[in-house]
Amino acid sequence: MEKALLAIFLEGVFIKNFLIIQFLGLCSFVGVTKDVKSAAGMAGAVVFVMALAATASYMIYTYILVPTTMTFLDLISFIVVIAALVQLVEFVVRKNIPALYRSLGIYLPLITTNCAVLGVVMLNVQSEYNFIQSVVFGISAGIGFTIVMLMMSAIRERSSFVRTPSSIKGLPLAFLIATMLSLAFVNYFWVIPI
Repeated sequence: MEKALLAIFLEGVFIKNFLIIQFLGLCSFVGVTKDVKSAAGMAGAVVFVMALAATASYMIYTYILVPTTMTFLDLISFIVVIAALVQLVEFVVRKNIPALYRSLGIYLPLITTNCAVLGVVMLNVQSEYNFIQSVVFGISAGIGFTIVMLMMSAIRERSSFVRTPSSIKGLPLAFLIATMLSLAFVNYFWVIPI
C-alpha cells in the first residue's frame, strides 16, 4: 500500500525533519543562522537543490541503475547529481544576487556535501517512493529545512539582545537553541501516527 502524499509531506516537514530530528546538515544550520536574511537565502538554495536532486536521482536510479543492475553505484551517482545542481545554484546566485552570495560565503558550495540533501535522495530510494512521492518528499524536506533555519535565525538574532554568560555565547548558545527546538519538535510531533 502506497503512502498518501499528505503523510509524506508531513514526514518531510516535521516528523523526519533533517535538521532537528535527524541532525543532518548541521554545518550550514549553525553557520548561516546568525541572521534571517542569510538563513532565508541558504534555505531557498537548499529547497531548490533538494527538489531537483530528488527528481533527477529518481530518474537516474529508476531508469539507469535498476535496469542495468548497477544499483551499487547509487551513492556515487547521487553525489554527482547534487554537485552539479549546487554548481548551477552557485552560478545563478553569484550572477543575480551577489550580496547573498557574499553573505553565504563558503556555506553555499558546502551544500554539495550537505548530508541533508543526500539524505533526501537516499531515503527516497530506501522508502521505494514513486516519482511523485519522491518529489513531494524532496520539496517537503526542503520546506522543513527552511522552517527550522528561519526559526533558528530569528531566535539567534533576538538572543543577541539578551545578556548571556560569556561561556555560552556563540556556538554553545546555538546548540542550546537547537536542542530546545529539537525537543519541541520531538515532543509535539512524535504522537502523529504516519
